[in-house]
Amino acid sequence: MADGNITKDVMYGAVAPDDFESMLELDRYNARSTAFDKIISATHDHFWDPLDTKYIDFSEPFDLENEALLPEDQVPLLRLPYVDETLTDPKARVAFINGMQLRNFSSILHGEQGALNLSASLCHVLLDQGAQEYAANQTREEARHVTAFAKYVKARWGRPVECSAALKSLLIEIIEAPEVYKKIVGMQMLVEGLAMGAFAHGYRFNRDPLARKLFQLVMTDEAFHHKFGKIWADRTIPQLSQAERDLVEDWTAHCAQKLFFDRGAPDQMAAMFTPYGLDPERVTADIIARRKARDADRKIRSETNVFRVLIKTLLNAGLITQRTRGFYAMYVDLDELAGEGDRMVGDDIAEDGIRYLQEINFLGGERRAPVAAE
Repeated sequence: MADGNITKDVMYGAVAPDDFESMLELDRYNARSTAFDKIISATHDHFWDPLDTKYIDFSEPFDLENEALLPEDQVPLLRLPYVDETLTDPKARVAFINGMQLRNFSSILHGEQGALNLSASLCHVLLDQGAQEYAANQTREEARHVTAFAKYVKARWGRPVECSAALKSLLIEIIEAPEVYKKIVGMQMLVEGLAMGAFAHGYRFNRDPLARKLFQLVMTDEAFHHKFGKIWADRTIPQLSQAERDLVEDWTAHCAQKLFFDRGAPDQMAAMFTPYGLDPERVTADIIARRKARDADRKIRSETNVFRVLIKTLLNAGLITQRTRGFYAMYVDLDELAGEGDRMVGDDIAEDGIRYLQEINFLGGERRAPVAAE
């Protein structure tokens, strides 16, 4: 395509961000696709308000000084010999775990801000009214995620920490990309896929009831956001030429690699470990030694592992072929993933959350079946 959008379906047609005149074309108003209507209509089923305590109450207490947000077996860094031998005081170990969680929640908050800006940017360029309305809905939902995670971080720690260099670079690259396919693959599939893994893991293992409730509420929205990306993949990828497929696969692998190696910069390692009396170079040496000692054929099998969920998202969308298979096969068993079908680890959590929201939003009214995983 001359504009680089690789548009294979008219509903993903786009114009330049400053071309508002095209939005006023009369024929456009009668050419609305229906592909997103079900997702748009379901918005009411999973409405929630982070400012309303009937949905979530950010004043709920948690003793961060004495209780770890995660069990130690969910914190791999504590299994490094140097870290384990240095952090012997129980309170120091709690502080370390909760400090790492501050970084995780801060990354989530920054990612949600990226998703908000990305969705808003799609509103400016998508020509199809249905696609544009969906993007507007997602913008509103991402805005409440930013509010909710900001309130959680403020309640537990006071303020977030800086966005990591790798994640910041990727978010800027995706948001500023002029090509629609880069926005959809980068945010709706890669970043959202990573987020669903992080939320599912947090919902399962986080000891803070407020955090678990927050994860589930956000997942009721994210399951639909993932669906938008899947619709794009189903309608676009089978129609790509080989050259176009190579372009999309390379972009996907480029984004995935940035996410895989997030937080690896030396200055960031120093910020992570020096507050706890740890030498970043010794921590790094232990990490390298552990990787060398690990079985080269060992694969990630935890269903809530963020990278496994991300890769499964790409595999289900048809964005991994023989050409790029080797890159992802370093981390997971792709045949095993393929055998699991389309269901994602967060689908059941999201659907339970939707039922919870329906009880609040439609108490005494008509119930509708959740459609997040359809």
